[in-house]
Amino acid sequence: MGNRSYVWLVVALSIPAFLWLVPTLWMLSLSLQPNDVLARTTSSTALGLVPLPFTLDNYTALFAYGKTPLWFLNSVIVAFGMTLGVLAVSTTAGYALARLHFPFKTAITVICLVGLMVPEQAVFIPLYTMFADFGWHNSYHALILPRMAVPIGVFLMMQFFKAIPGDIEEAARLDGVGWLQIFWYVMLPLARPAMMTLAILTFLYAWNDYLWPLVSASHPEFFTITLGLASLQSNFAQSEGLGRVMASGVIASLPVVILFLIFQRYVVQAMTVGGSKG
Repeated sequence: MGNRSYVWLVVALSIPAFLWLVPTLWMLSLSLQPNDVLARTTSSTALGLVPLPFTLDNYTALFAYGKTPLWFLNSVIVAFGMTLGVLAVSTTAGYALARLHFPFKTAITVICLVGLMVPEQAVFIPLYTMFADFGWHNSYHALILPRMAVPIGVFLMMQFFKAIPGDIEEAARLDGVGWLQIFWYVMLPLARPAMMTLAILTFLYAWNDYLWPLVSASHPEFFTITLGLASLQSNFAQSEGLGRVMASGVIASLPVVILFLIFQRYVVQAMTVGGSKG
């Protein structure tokens, strides 16, 4: 009876999972069909999920012409730069707030927690004005720097460092080790699971980010892949056909899918921790 219930549970969960995947499968199918066929209809056999006739022209043309490879590279640079920046800021700030004693520590912690309550869209105008005064728009540092100080990242690392037993730190201090060496040689190796979780979530957020690149980047040379695809869809006449747009969407989704498949254990762990705290 137990095995039968488990089978029915899997079947019941597979149905909504398949329905959720249908748009993705349809996008993949459309990317593998000729544009002249798609100009007549987007419905093929099996509700459009079977690419008939089949072609790879959309993918070859995607990398041979247009700015999609440049947009893809921009997203890679921005995502990795933001991830490294968030890790550097969050680990150092989290360790300082959790383990060190200095003036106004409580006030700084409260300010950091208040930052969790402020919507990111509320600071777009001040950020835009500040970067415009510096002349930094349409550059990589304009796309990366505003997202390096993430309150949730500082809070996550602060909570992790607080949970580490104090005996480990005291033992290192008895050996005459300073706080910077304790942080680098003792705390960071222990914090690898939390850092991995934060890195994955930051990369996923940076890769899918659309609003800030839309505000900061006005030159196509600095578009990220999400902004570039949106510009193609908003000006469909210059997109070289529906198949090319769908192929761009597939290419843009691949890094996120691969990252999730490789590190899904950490992503699920992060969602579990976030849900339990909420």
